[in-house]
Amino acid sequence: MAPTLLLLAYGLLASAPLALALGSACSTPISGGTAAAGDPFWMQNIDHQGTSAFNPDPSTYQVFRNVKDFGATGNGVTDDTDAINSAISSGSRCGDATCSSSTVTPAVVFFPQGTYLVSSPIIAYYYTQLIGDARVPPTIRASSSFSGMAVIDADPYIPNGYGAEWYNSTNNFYRSVRNFVIDVTEMSATSSATGLHWQVSQGTSLYNLVVEMSTASNTAHQGIFMENGSGGFMGDLVFNGGKYGIWVGNQQFTVRNVTFNNANTAVYMDWNWGWTFQDITINNCQIGFDVRTGGLSESEQSAGAVAIIDATVSNTPVFVQTTEASTSLAGSLVLNNCQLTDVPTAVGVANGDVVLAGGTTTIASWGQGNVYSGTNNGHTFVQGNIAAPTKPGSLLSNGRIFGRTRPQYENYAVSQFVSVKSEGAKGDGHTDDTAALQSTLNKYSGCNIIFFDAGTYLITSTLTIPAGTQMIGEAWTVIMGSGSAFADQSNPTVMVEVGESGSSGILEISDILFVTQGPTPGAIVVEWNVNSPSQGGAGMWDTHFRLGGADGTNLQTAQCPHGSDSNSCFAAFLALHLTSGSNAYLEGTWVWLADHDLDNASQDQLTIFSGRGILSQSAGPVWMIGTAEHHTLYQYNLAGAQNHYMGLIQTETPYYQPSPAPPSPFSIESSYSDPSFPSGQTAAWALYVQTSTDILVFGAGHYSFFQNYAQTCLSSNSCQEQIVSVDSSSSLSIYSLSTIGSTYQLSVNGAGVISQSSNVDGLQSTVTVWTQ
Repeated sequence: MAPTLLLLAYGLLASAPLALALGSACSTPISGGTAAAGDPFWMQNIDHQGTSAFNPDPSTYQVFRNVKDFGATGNGVTDDTDAINSAISSGSRCGDATCSSSTVTPAVVFFPQGTYLVSSPIIAYYYTQLIGDARVPPTIRASSSFSGMAVIDADPYIPNGYGAEWYNSTNNFYRSVRNFVIDVTEMSATSSATGLHWQVSQGTSLYNLVVEMSTASNTAHQGIFMENGSGGFMGDLVFNGGKYGIWVGNQQFTVRNVTFNNANTAVYMDWNWGWTFQDITINNCQIGFDVRTGGLSESEQSAGAVAIIDATVSNTPVFVQTTEASTSLAGSLVLNNCQLTDVPTAVGVANGDVVLAGGTTTIASWGQGNVYSGTNNGHTFVQGNIAAPTKPGSLLSNGRIFGRTRPQYENYAVSQFVSVKSEGAKGDGHTDDTAALQSTLNKYSGCNIIFFDAGTYLITSTLTIPAGTQMIGEAWTVIMGSGSAFADQSNPTVMVEVGESGSSGILEISDILFVTQGPTPGAIVVEWNVNSPSQGGAGMWDTHFRLGGADGTNLQTAQCPHGSDSNSCFAAFLALHLTSGSNAYLEGTWVWLADHDLDNASQDQLTIFSGRGILSQSAGPVWMIGTAEHHTLYQYNLAGAQNHYMGLIQTETPYYQPSPAPPSPFSIESSYSDPSFPSGQTAAWALYVQTSTDILVFGAGHYSFFQNYAQTCLSSNSCQEQIVSVDSSSSLSIYSLSTIGSTYQLSVNGAGVISQSSNVDGLQSTVTVWTQ
């Protein structure tokens, strides 16, 4: 089957964009793609004007690279390894074990249609997007003589480096691979052939991939190998064959829409603090999930929490297998809406014991672990049915949590795109591009796909993105707010307004970074107002917030070293505000206040201030698969919110707290529904929920690692007293809640209820379920 047909068979390619709402300013609304059947993906032939604004030589640095321009043939016969790696590495990029991280050497490495034979790993440098033709995804085929860890390697080991790698696995940000078939079937079935070595952290994604492996009974092939890191998101993947579809160990991850066919084991989970799997299909495997459990201390860390929602499993003897029987907390498991067909054992132990019988049945809501409810600080250890979450119909599609793959506009012709640089924007990080961008958006929203060529676009007043806009960046195009408009925290000003208040229509944003050039204590970085009448029609994909910690931000080591307390070190008032009338689909959206300098060789820690992370007052529906880290008052604040699904939400408390303690250096603002801080609460809230209804949190990792940059508090889990607070008027269900460093894992009305000491499950403490 041809690659495109294969991907379409699994429903992975994005459909045409949703119909535009009435009221667009466009005289000829875009209604669908006009690319001819034989046309390549638009990305191949669009004018490439992208630059890296803060590169030492932006006029010559090349952002977009077509591997065929570097000598790759794609004919399936010629060895293309060197040509591909040259396309990736050229331009003094951040790699080769000599660079820990950099934001000034971004690259899009494009693969036209074809089959690319490789004999050693394709090494994905820092800040790289590997993108194949989305119309006919190219195949990367490992030769029979292939030598190396994986076909695509995102963190190579250094030869004779005693386990050292190119990058720090928990700071290995900004990576994306999409639109490929990776084929290792020419390698010996007994070799450890691997599709991707994906040891990464936040701001990373895998999309629209198929990995082909041997289906021999003795196969040793694996689709993904991930032994460490702090991620992350992956979705719309298919794994055919292999000993393991994916072999993974990472602090936390969210996985959506993944299919495993004919593998010995679909997923082997070595360790984690929490993983969420959403919309998983397993066909004709021997084991669905093989989960290593039993480690109750940091030195014995195993899988802390696995949450699986909306799974379909067929002709597989064991759905979930754990290492050992659990009679106390040692590996939390949550299963929700898992449909089994010919699966004799739903949950079992490696020694053959059956914990939950299978068959042809649906597991509505089942858990293993410690269960809490209300204000009762006592728990019950459960291996059985657990309280089912409330799932508002607006969050569902065909009875499952709705999901939508990132739009790639694969059926659109180049003529249907308009470049912001062709319309006069400079993207050089110095020129004020506010007027040029606003003019382009006003003129072309709803008429064309708006292409934000790679660059840094400086804006000095509010930029409004009209309802009806479909926009896509290149190598995470930067929109950067700066200047006096954002200087007063007592009079906060919106930097980017997504839809005017009360607006309705589709709105799609992908491959964009929202940043500020400090000091900007009054910046509301993004205010999200748009409400789409079509489910999931207003959303962001692989779009992130990076506040400070990069060249051009004036919020780096030179200005804001750790321990400083400077008025020059304010990055934002509020990062993302979902207003009451809005709805949103957010997938792979990392809302990060930098804790270290990405463009400093030693990655020195910083002290910079952002008042608030994500404030949602939306009535929904809202789907959140993202993170918010290091903000002063809170990371997530749900205030009067309704109808939210939150995938694995991961947060960290600011390293400098409690010096100063929140809300300092900001003030409590009731007009923004700021939380209260009871006596003893000297650090930011990870999740604060007030007067909100029908909220489903399916996986959460909330961590507090420091007190004033010291980690002695970790040994007693006393880095802060409380970390998650829910008021008694809200309706909320939390599954797979893992915390580190907080005395209480969950509080009600500001009073601690769940003590971490009752739920130790490795470095983290884990609660399987808490319901109101």
